This record gives sequence, C-alpha cells and structure tokens, in this order.
Amino acid sequence: MATIAPATFFRPPPGSGALASVAWRVLRLVGWQIVLPEPVPLKCVVIVYPHTSNWDFPIGLLAQWALRIRFRWVGKDTMFDTPLRPLYLRWGGIPVNRRERTGFADAMREAFLHHDDFRLVIAPEATRGYVDHWKSGFYHIARAAGMPVALAFIDFARREIGFIGRVDLTGDVAADMARIADLYQGKTGKNPEQQGPIRLREARAPDA
Repeated sequence: MATIAPATFFRPPPGSGALASVAWRVLRLVGWQIVLPEPVPLKCVVIVYPHTSNWDFPIGLLAQWALRIRFRWVGKDTMFDTPLRPLYLRWGGIPVNRRERTGFADAMREAFLHHDDFRLVIAPEATRGYVDHWKSGFYHIARAAGMPVALAFIDFARREIGFIGRVDLTGDVAADMARIADLYQGKTGKNPEQQGPIRLREARAPDA
C-alpha cells in the first residue's frame, strides 16, 4: 500500500537546536526547501532517488541535520577510505562492500530487530551514473525485516529535498515498483540524463 500526502514545507520549530537551525538556514540561503508531508517512520528503509551528483550528499546531510533525525546511510566502502571516515561514521554512515557477498542484508535485518529507532537510507541506483535497473538490496532488507519503504527524493529542478510518502511492499515486484515509479514521477536530479528507469532486474521478489 502506498501513502502520499500533500507537500508540507518543513521548518525547525523554536528550540530545536543550533545545528538544525543553521542547517535549515543554509539550505534556504542556497534556495532549497525541505518537504515533509508526514513524519518519517521510526523504523523503515529509506530509498533516495534520483542520485546523479556528488552534491546530493552535502544537501542530504544538511536536510538530516535540519530534521534532527538520525539516519543510517549506506555508502561504498571505498568512500570511507579517507581521513573523513570518523566523520562519516559519526554522521550515520555504514560502509558496505558491494563487490562481495558479506551478509549485509542479514546484518541490517538484525539491526532492525534490536533498535527502536532505525532509519536505513539506501540509494538503490548504487551509483551516480546511468544504470538500467535498481539494486534489489533495499527490497530484500525491507521484506525480510517487515519494514515500510519511505520514499526520499532530491529534486534539483524545484530545489526540494524530502519525502513523498511510504510504500508497504507486497512481494509482487512488478506492482510494488510500478507504485514507487508513479510516486517518483517528475523528480529531477542534477544530471537528468543519468537517471535510469525505476525497476529491478528480478522478475520476482528476492528471497527474504
């Protein structure tokens, strides 16, 4: 089942903290707004689309700080092989080796079981370049853990970042992905030519 509410532009309430206020003001200064039509579930898999630019990361961090929500986000392990590794980890980063099977999906399922507040962010395109299908990791994790999928977006055309709703996966991949694609209609990345189709390679749901 998919839910979507009218767009509501977010502003940190008074007393929300200096970091949230500064992050929100910086976004506003550069012309961005945060769209938050409904609260983000305490436990969910968050997918972000489109992902076509390095600029997605700093804008996303500012939005996270403004919202005062601790997201855990997945990044390539090579991204963490820099002096910034401690900061990335502090900001919720989780390195993953996509070149090998590491049991990451099972580890995330366990994390959902043992945390009362766990919002896991995944960019299902898995790259800033064009790909003709999404990685299925988010689907596998959400189904295995019984979690909803929250749909986050970054729209450079409108200079908006935020959420458009959530989807409860049914196991019917074609129907679920069609629903997600419908909700993401009109969202434009910084490099639109690098946005691929919203679909999985699998014709059936990955084993949960």
